[in-house]
Amino acid sequence: MLPANATPLNGSSYDSGSIFFVGTATVILRYAGFTILTDPNFLHQGDHVHLGYGLRSQRRTNPAIEIEELPPLDLVVLSHMHEDHFDRVAIEKLDKQVPIVSTPHAVKSLREKGFNKLQDLAPWQSLTVRKGDSALTITAMPGRHGPGLLAAALPPVMGSLLEFQEQGQTRFCLYITGDTLVIEELKEIPKRYPNIDIALLHLGGTKVFGVLLTMDAKQGLEALQIIAPKLAIPIHYNDYTVFKSPLEDFVAAVEAAGLESKVRYLNHGDTYTFEVAAASPM
Repeated sequence: MLPANATPLNGSSYDSGSIFFVGTATVILRYAGFTILTDPNFLHQGDHVHLGYGLRSQRRTNPAIEIEELPPLDLVVLSHMHEDHFDRVAIEKLDKQVPIVSTPHAVKSLREKGFNKLQDLAPWQSLTVRKGDSALTITAMPGRHGPGLLAAALPPVMGSLLEFQEQGQTRFCLYITGDTLVIEELKEIPKRYPNIDIALLHLGGTKVFGVLLTMDAKQGLEALQIIAPKLAIPIHYNDYTVFKSPLEDFVAAVEAAGLESKVRYLNHGDTYTFEVAAASPM
């Protein structure tokens, strides 16, 4: 069950929020009255996911909660359409009316599976949704799930930037890398968005046939240094057999770089509660 400190926030408070780590790339974000789910993966330890071209991977862990225990959701943000990010449990049991924001490729696939409230975004394209007095702008960030020509054989991916606004002023900014490698386009993100509060880093060092498809410890550290958020939280690690770069390697890299104060580590079922500075006078 969700712990007591992960219950929905009252009203639309802008002073604090929470991130509940379910496992893999799945988190529940609560802030400014919104409840947002990312990359729903609720398979259990021992289950297999299909990654295309006959490739499979076994899950090593269990999700912190079952999909039936999810709170009411305002929307889902999905990096891309791979089964370790939107699995068969989500396809069967997630409300088909929940709004989902993702890539055009994922939206097409989800529409065929019966989901109805879908919005696709191209890189740097934005969508603004409102709830009460709160506004949330979601902008698709660049990402690439593999090197060179191999990227064309993999599902297109997007990172996501979530800007929560009060009366037109951004109060909190969250960046989710999605399943990307470190690419040149990432350097544009801090130029456009220099005040990212928290970054969720998809790590794991996924390898297929020896080819790196998601950031390992070295690339994760590089992404942290490029994006320069106030705080980073690694997710998407240690959960599947194709993940070849354990979290411990990233911890060691962060320590060697002297950036321990910039990273917060969560186990499955942990909640990180964050405080948000008061709005500047208009």
